[in-house]
Amino acid sequence: MAERKVLNKYFPPDFDPSLIPRRKGVKNKQQVVRLMAPFSMRCNTCGEYIYKGKKFNARKETVEGEDYYGIKIFRFYIKCTLCSAEITFKTDPKNTDYAAEHGASRNFEPWREEGEKEEIDRLAKLEEEENNPMKALENRTVDSKREMDILDALQDIRARNARNER
Repeated sequence: MAERKVLNKYFPPDFDPSLIPRRKGVKNKQQVVRLMAPFSMRCNTCGEYIYKGKKFNARKETVEGEDYYGIKIFRFYIKCTLCSAEITFKTDPKNTDYAAEHGASRNFEPWREEGEKEEIDRLAKLEEEENNPMKALENRTVDSKREMDILDALQDIRARNARNER
């Protein structure tokens, strides 16, 4: 049984590894990988919904000329399960996400919209404060009042907990 588990191979004395020709590999060769859909999407051709987590055999390639602080960006090609139309998406390391590129549109995700809305509101408030110093003063007083209310509520909770412990 042990003779089947060969741990070393025989090399003849006249063997020269430098004479073995090396294969010339393509620089940006596509690889076939198995992956899950990173977001729910809808095919633009047939309207089929592809849910997040659906498994696909995909082709993967590195995007030439694009990187984010030295991080490679990959592009994936999958086929729609109903009409076999090609769908492409690529990695988005800036937002730690994926971006739908071609063939499908990303479904609505309310938590994304909420974050974008908060960012827009914050930027509008900062711009308004720059233009109007009186508005900046009002916003600061409102913020300090809110902070004092929070501290008062926290003090009440601490007092109640101290009473309960006694």
